[in-house]
Amino acid sequence: MGKSSITALTAVALARRGYRVGVLDADVTGPSMPKMFGVTTTDRVEPAPAGDDAAGGIVPGLSRRLGIKVVSLNLLLDDENLPVIWRGPMLMGMIKEFWTQSNWGELDYIVIDLPPGTSDIPLSVMQSVPLDGLITVTSPQRVAAMVVKKAVNMARMMEKPVIGLVENMSYAQCPDCGRRIELFGPSTGEAQAAELGLPYIGAMPIDPRLATLADAGEIEEYEHPMMNALAEAVEKATA
Repeated sequence: MGKSSITALTAVALARRGYRVGVLDADVTGPSMPKMFGVTTTDRVEPAPAGDDAAGGIVPGLSRRLGIKVVSLNLLLDDENLPVIWRGPMLMGMIKEFWTQSNWGELDYIVIDLPPGTSDIPLSVMQSVPLDGLITVTSPQRVAAMVVKKAVNMARMMEKPVIGLVENMSYAQCPDCGRRIELFGPSTGEAQAAELGLPYIGAMPIDPRLATLADAGEIEEYEHPMMNALAEAVEKATA
């Protein structure tokens, strides 16, 4: 459903508004944040000095354009292509370590990228991180709506606020005539949001330029009006 791109675009939108932003890549078995932001093991913030509470902790990566701090397991592996074959307790322990042992410094927002569904990792994040809210990401297909309902119900059971719903991959736009092409069928995002009693943040298109920039590690270069809607939804939820 493209939830990682929505995570990255939300972080970029907030950073453009002058906020100090970090990204916690909690999709441990499929981490993509370093790739999207072009962050490698050599792109790091300065380690905390000796005696500082964060000294000896995990040193985040640092994006080059907006200075977004990124914590991801891929930045700790010798080979980013190695699979992470861990059971639930190890995954949950890693997430807690990312949150409590990283040298985040002073930040206004930490945006967390979660894996889809209701697995151990979303549960661990909801139990151990003081969340201000979650943004749920869907797509036009009916099967996506089922997964989203489970995730929203899980958040409500854990008494975590849901900021709103975004429909990703909603349509493609013809570069010649501007016509919208609904590759996955008619948009269902607004109806899904209404059924769940959530604010509808808006729809993101399938955009080849976004894919190109993400693959090149240059997602901070991307611009789309929906990014303002994402930032405004977060600002409203945390005001």
